[in-house]
Amino acid sequence: MSVREATASDLPAIMHLERTSFEADAWSEATMREEVASRHGRYLVLEEAGVFLGYGGLRAVDGAAAADIQTIAIAASARGRGRGRELLRALLTTAHERGAREVFLEVRADNPVATALYASEGFVEIARRPRYYQPDDVDAVVMKLDLSQWVSASTKDAGVRS
Repeated sequence: MSVREATASDLPAIMHLERTSFEADAWSEATMREEVASRHGRYLVLEEAGVFLGYGGLRAVDGAAAADIQTIAIAASARGRGRGRELLRALLTTAHERGAREVFLEVRADNPVATALYASEGFVEIARRPRYYQPDDVDAVVMKLDLSQWVSASTKDAGVRS
């Protein structure tokens, strides 16, 4: 299994997973292309034996105190096996390397699996955005992570946090 930086050549696989994972509110190909190419973003791809299993994106300006997880998507066939956690941790490590001290994200209120994953890594709910996800009228749960606490816990529990 490997996590690597996404490139423009990954865009077709990213967009296929984007459209199958987020049917109603998938990003456009133009938006995703800009995100992958942005100097303030970092998009990662998760592969196993050359098979594309997922991607995740982070907005983290070098030296800024805050970063944002933009998206994480795991292929249905790879879910429930820790792949999302691996990608999330890689994104958090990148945020730390860029100098962030806290990380924010939004998750659909009707996605308890993702919400539980984020909470298990130390994210806490700080707000709700009513009817944020359209056209489904689903609330966004806004979550925040104290990245220095996460790094400290990851260092202490390196053998446990795998």
